[in-house]
Amino acid sequence: MKLRDVYERIDALYPKQLSDEYVARYNGHDNSGILLMDEKEEVTGALFSLDLSAGAIAAAKARGMNLIVTHHPAIFFPIKDVRTDDALGARLHACLRAGIGVISMHLNMDCAPGGIDEQLALAAGAEGEMHITEPLSAGGYGRIYGVPARTLADFAEQLAQTLRTRRLFVYGDLSANISRVGSFCGAGLDGGAIAAAKAAGAQCVLSADIKHNFICDALESGLCVVQLTHYASENYGFQKIYQSLSARLGVPSAFYEDAHML
Repeated sequence: MKLRDVYERIDALYPKQLSDEYVARYNGHDNSGILLMDEKEEVTGALFSLDLSAGAIAAAKARGMNLIVTHHPAIFFPIKDVRTDDALGARLHACLRAGIGVISMHLNMDCAPGGIDEQLALAAGAEGEMHITEPLSAGGYGRIYGVPARTLADFAEQLAQTLRTRRLFVYGDLSANISRVGSFCGAGLDGGAIAAAKAAGAQCVLSADIKHNFICDALESGLCVVQLTHYASENYGFQKIYQSLSARLGVPSAFYEDAHML
């Protein structure tokens, strides 16, 4: 099976069109698609990894796989050179030398129905209807929903267990009752997200890489805050996506995890 065929099977469930739509509608930035190697290359196997990390490249080589499928774009902004004394350049050089192609599916995997943003909500215990704060023609980004009532401390503890992470910061009264949450995978919490969560009756917001001023604004708006690592907020959902895709790809596949990032 050729690289293009594998890409099209992924795109059928998590269409790049959603990334393009999000960028146009919400003034975003992305670089999803086939980013490395000829689309006519025969694929020996596909390794799924949230990032194009040195560990993922080594794992692909060890397994004899010549394709890595990432969530975070292997090349996000334009680059001027590919140098081996630079971390990004070294990774790209290693892929090229080993004949490893890269497909990156970013905002489309965040926003698609069943995608990473929705999976984070499910990990948090979402039940009932989810309100999407930035809707698209299908799916969208940012979700507000009900959860089983529990204290903030218990909510954070259960979330940490589900995502298999101990690196999280909790802001607010640990005894506060949490029954409605707004979650935003990756680094998506901003002023608009805080306002939407508050207007929808949430008592807590959940995200990663939250700027200090937004933490302050959320707390002063009466919202508790749970801050995850970026990796933990998305790796869970990306693994769920892998599980839904692996049998459909038509090539051997595996999931790789940079466990030290959790």
